[in-house]
Amino acid sequence: MTSAQHDLIAEDSSPANYFRRPRMAAICLAALVAGAIVTPMCFLGNASGHDFQPHVASWIEANHQWRQGIFFPRWAEGANSGFGEPRFIFYPPASWTLGAALGSVLPWRMVPGAFIWLTIFVAGISMWKLAREWLPAQQALVAAILFAANPYHLALVYYRSDFAELLASAIFPLMFCGAFGILRDGWRRLPLLSIAFAAIWLSNAPAAVVATYSLALILVIACIVARSIRPLILGGLAMLAGFGLAGFYLAPAWWEQRWVQIAQAVATTYEPQRNFLFTRINDPEFILFNWKISALAVGLMIFTSLAVAFGFRQRREWPKVWWPLIALSVTSVFLMLPVSALLWRNLPELKFLQFPWRWLLPLSLAFAFFAAAVRSQSWQWLWCLSLVCVIWATGATIAGDASWDSEDVPALVADVGAGRGYEGIEGFQPRDAKVDELDDESPLVGEFDPESGDVGPPEDTQVNIQRWTVEHKVFEARSDEPVTLALKLLNYPAWEVRVDGKAMTADTARQTGQLLIPLAAGTHHVEVQFRRTRDRTIGLVLSAVSVLALLVPIGLTLARTRRRKSS
Repeated sequence: MTSAQHDLIAEDSSPANYFRRPRMAAICLAALVAGAIVTPMCFLGNASGHDFQPHVASWIEANHQWRQGIFFPRWAEGANSGFGEPRFIFYPPASWTLGAALGSVLPWRMVPGAFIWLTIFVAGISMWKLAREWLPAQQALVAAILFAANPYHLALVYYRSDFAELLASAIFPLMFCGAFGILRDGWRRLPLLSIAFAAIWLSNAPAAVVATYSLALILVIACIVARSIRPLILGGLAMLAGFGLAGFYLAPAWWEQRWVQIAQAVATTYEPQRNFLFTRINDPEFILFNWKISALAVGLMIFTSLAVAFGFRQRREWPKVWWPLIALSVTSVFLMLPVSALLWRNLPELKFLQFPWRWLLPLSLAFAFFAAAVRSQSWQWLWCLSLVCVIWATGATIAGDASWDSEDVPALVADVGAGRGYEGIEGFQPRDAKVDELDDESPLVGEFDPESGDVGPPEDTQVNIQRWTVEHKVFEARSDEPVTLALKLLNYPAWEVRVDGKAMTADTARQTGQLLIPLAAGTHHVEVQFRRTRDRTIGLVLSAVSVLALLVPIGLTLARTRRRKSS
């Protein structure tokens, strides 16, 4: 019997029902840790990291489209200074949906801080849920605190402002909870694993790639430890169901990536080979950040190793957890070093992580678990005190070195509201787009000069715009001569053009990638609609089928629970 099981029996036998107290303690501590991380933003403004603008712009854009009645956006109208891009097809929906929802009830200045508080809080609770099943109550609380405030989370908050990866990280412990639960409870944990796995894919694609490889590794090691193929079979089914649940996002993102410049996402400085720990390239600013994150990684490796050494005797108490986490820790460290370059070049989708140090995500979870599991009476309090001091010092150092800005959010809100737009995300622009050549002052409907490639105001054409929304453009054009009109819109295969009620194929401006509509002389009614492509329909069907399939184990589990209560 593990110590966690012993604690649970003691709690159940207590007249005061002690089980509720650790849960409330976990909630309170997670809330306090999240509040401590967000507190500097009350005085200094928002931590404006590398990814701050793309995330906040997506929240504002999604919220703006909700008000137009578009509840699941696909096309980001304001991206690339108002020429748009299909960012919502490729960027997972959970983070921008949460940000847009917070923006519906809070002032936009407060939304980044609220998002961070909520995700750190969820991270603490989910880690407590994982640790509570294997560790005593007090140590589970320590694991929750250490994971919520781990150094990589602090870097995500203050240095990078990668809200989506932070959200995915908060769900990671639930995925592990489902995976380790399969080892103990069998198929009954399959729904939890599937839902958590899908939730990570719907939060952040790079983190999801890490999650996929991490889960596959854990299941393989679990098979070796248990000397059974069952964990791999059940885990594989759970992963398949998770992919299906996220199918409404994954199917379009996979199919339509051929329509965008997705290769740019791993070009030049974003190549994994240029981002191993302590990498040097001819970019002083890049080197500085790489060395900061590398120093953080080395510190995390050292403390994880110490925790493993101090708790080495406990490997016999929970081998089904200990050995998989050890394997995952070693693999995470290996993949951050240049010796793993061959794997980065050949393993499917791994290169799209861009930064090998993203493997700090699973390493942070292993660190929190192993560090909390140390039980030596002579070392425990000194160990915990050392960890608290190190994390506090790390947070203070990173926060003191971060960029703080109170005007970024109001400026974005003003730009979106005024139609000026914002920068696009590299790699999400349509295949033929050349965003550096776009004219920010271009009219919504202009005349295209085939000889020079220039776009100007419609001088010889009368244009009457009747409707101009994110996914639907309607106008009338009258010209005495044939004319080619250029819309302030990047061409994309999902745009359907109808002239006088008849479908036609739009052209693309070679110089910019704008959508061109050639018209004969006379008056014409033009309608441009962002249509639903077949891949999106297939994705919805996959998600619906997966939901129905998961209802079977969920129903069986509920039925078994009722039988236990009635007996």
